Amino acid sequence: MRDGGEGREADADVNEGLPHGRQPGGHPQDRSDEEPGGEPDPTPSGPLARLRRHWLLASAVALALLATATAVPLLLADGDDTPCQKIPSSTRALAKDPAAATRALDPGDDLARFDAVRELLVHEHPCGDGGKVLGEVVDAATRATGIENPHTLAQARSAFAVAAALDDVELPDGMAPGVARMLAQYIVDQHRYTRSDDDSVRPAVPAELARLDDEGWTTYGRFLAPGEAHADFEHTQPYSDVEADLESLIAELAKDPKAFAILYAAERAWLAYYLERLDDKGGDPDYHPKPHKDGFDSPDTYWVDSDLEHMADRVGALMKYRARYARDGTIPDLAAFDATVDRYTRGVYLAHTAQLTTRLPMAGITARPAGRMRGDLMDARHQLLRVVDFWAAARKIPKARADVMRQAIDDRYVRALWLAT
Repeated sequence: MRDGGEGREADADVNEGLPHGRQPGGHPQDRSDEEPGGEPDPTPSGPLARLRRHWLLASAVALALLATATAVPLLLADGDDTPCQKIPSSTRALAKDPAAATRALDPGDDLARFDAVRELLVHEHPCGDGGKVLGEVVDAATRATGIENPHTLAQARSAFAVAAALDDVELPDGMAPGVARMLAQYIVDQHRYTRSDDDSVRPAVPAELARLDDEGWTTYGRFLAPGEAHADFEHTQPYSDVEADLESLIAELAKDPKAFAILYAAERAWLAYYLERLDDKGGDPDYHPKPHKDGFDSPDTYWVDSDLEHMADRVGALMKYRARYARDGTIPDLAAFDATVDRYTRGVYLAHTAQLTTRLPMAGITARPAGRMRGDLMDARHQLLRVVDFWAAARKIPKARADVMRQAIDDRYVRALWLAT
């Protein structure tokens, strides 16, 4: 992104005028080149002479260019005279047609269409509002049809393809909010962490492969909605460079204040959703591990604590990028950046005071109502721990257990905030 987190609204249309070509400058005056002390030389010299001597070659080149014109991207000049790429009307139409957008961005189980997805999305400098349009296409293709509906397998595969296509890509102005909305829609999936490639078998899995096992556990996370497909952002294929690096993508998104606000809100909403489904001992009510034959048993709360650590990691990383970009000038005005984040933040997400047993689709997790914000929004450590304290007090969680949970969040948040990368 090239706005470096300006204080303006991040999703506003880029007001750079209609694409236009460079206007020709003045024509040089006609003159005759004379030999000193002699008559004018009637034979043209320089480039014109060479062109006339090779007029057949010049004509052939011109014909070749005309013949291949349809294969050359149309480069125009944007408002600052930088060559730009015009987004085709067919791509623009996808933003208004979610079903067609999903078909366009679905790479297939074997990623056979991944190159087409990358070609559609990756543009170094789209003309005008092209970046915003591309973000809207991403959002349309990957978003569930309603907050009460689960993601389809095609939508989840599209989310993987977007993350992989944008790996190590500098996003054009206006695109980041749409991509951030996509990640917010897959808030559970983006927290998945496995230690073996054998557990990442395809870019997305159907709901039946994410079901709980006989111990009440699944590698795809806790409190999953029935019938929802899940994007597997850790998926890789042998001898392929297709990879979805969410860490680098989030680092890129964090440059944009609205995208930052979307990601920060999604993490806080996920924390509240998660807490209100824990039992009165701060554990996962679905998880009933069996004793292992080797005699080494993890605590019943192991996966809960691990999930809380990952949430703190993500929020700490966001704040780390904010601080880094303020230091290196990527965010030129931190106060303006924070003001924009605040403007796009709906408020605080507090967990329900009674244990809930519902399992919502991911689209519904981040659509939860928000309460009035208190304290400094950018003091993320305080914002996270305040939610835990409120929940623990309301649910009368044993103090020892609440302290462990608070410590897990605190330690990982500080580690992520200060970890050099």
